[in-house]
Amino acid sequence: MEVTVAPGDPVRQQVCVRPGTVVSLVLRPRTDGKRWTALRSSAPVFVLPSGWQLGADGTARASLRCAGTRGGVADITVLAKEPDLAGAGSVAFTLQVNVVPHTTAG
Repeated sequence: MEVTVAPGDPVRQQVCVRPGTVVSLVLRPRTDGKRWTALRSSAPVFVLPSGWQLGADGTARASLRCAGTRGGVADITVLAKEPDLAGAGSVAFTLQVNVVPHTTAG
């Protein structure tokens, strides 16, 4: 599954996925002069980010690996800041990932 975020999109989105899903997050270049800087998960046991890459054009990419058997919720926050300022930056986008296990009959 791929989630692409472009300038003008809502700064908070959510997706529902099955356990074991890998979500490819693509963050298009910002138009406000800020750069994507980092990505964090509120619950890495449910959704673990990996492969953070920032391209020369300002596009950022990451893989979000969801828990294999358990369900839960994690907020993936992406930080952005002015390129010439010190510090980590501030939250510029949040993706709420709901990992929903298959139901069992019986």
